[in-house]
Amino acid sequence: MREISRILCPVDLSDVSRNAIAHAVILAGWYKAKITALHVRNPLVVPETDFRVFGFGPPLVLTDDEVNDARAQVLMCFGSAGADVEVLIDSGRPEQQILERAKSLPADVVVIGTHGASGFEHLILGSVTEKVLRRATCPVLTVPPLARTTATLPFRRILCPLDFSESSLAALDFALSLAQQSDAELTLLHVIEGLAEEESIAGRPFAAPEYRRDRELDAAAKLQEVIPGSISNSSRPTTRLTQGKAYREILRIAAEDRSDLIVMGVHGRNPLDLMLFGSTTNQVVRRATCPVLTLRR
Repeated sequence: MREISRILCPVDLSDVSRNAIAHAVILAGWYKAKITALHVRNPLVVPETDFRVFGFGPPLVLTDDEVNDARAQVLMCFGSAGADVEVLIDSGRPEQQILERAKSLPADVVVIGTHGASGFEHLILGSVTEKVLRRATCPVLTVPPLARTTATLPFRRILCPLDFSESSLAALDFALSLAQQSDAELTLLHVIEGLAEEESIAGRPFAAPEYRRDRELDAAAKLQEVIPGSISNSSRPTTRLTQGKAYREILRIAAEDRSDLIVMGVHGRNPLDLMLFGSTTNQVVRRATCPVLTLRR
């Protein structure tokens, strides 16, 4: 079973942070993990619920009173769970401090809130959450605010999209562990996207229906193969196949099944995918109405 001993939970004192905190607390309970809450102060940061940053000044030199006041506010966000929480107060660029702390602790997972807004402006400007998601080497659980989430705690339905890459298989391992801890139903999904251009213009007789059927049979067999033999029949994941654009199908199935969590691997076809937040994973994170746990391998 996957081990989690340290959870890093950035807190900006917003409602988004409070929903992320609830998820960090329940994860810590399942895995007997320690939570480190991180609050970052910067003089030119304008607090918003999606961690957007409009500017940066020189790092603040915080007084003892300021540090103690900030620590008290963070602990208030945790309520009765705060007694077991380590609180760090940093100054500087929020995403930089989060990434540095995730590495130095080290954190087994980062739990962070996200607004999930879409649109061209958000795509180009980005947010602290998006930068952490792109650059963190440990798993990142992004949690939408209560106002727009359709998920409930504890998780009852978990969706794990698989493309059979190393990153998605690592996601499967984490999803199986979470399903066991929360006694949740786990669905493994593979999306068959359209025929590649080089396959359709190969200059030889091409039977598309037969080829599509072969791909479906191959994918169905692979879905069964990746399920560990140690999994009992009573807790065996459900498998699903669908066709279409990967991120659209993942979101559709998540909505249809009322998934409480999506667990998936992070990888892009090229650096531009991640820079412009255009990969399947990033599209899902921005648009999902349930938390998304992403893993990089």
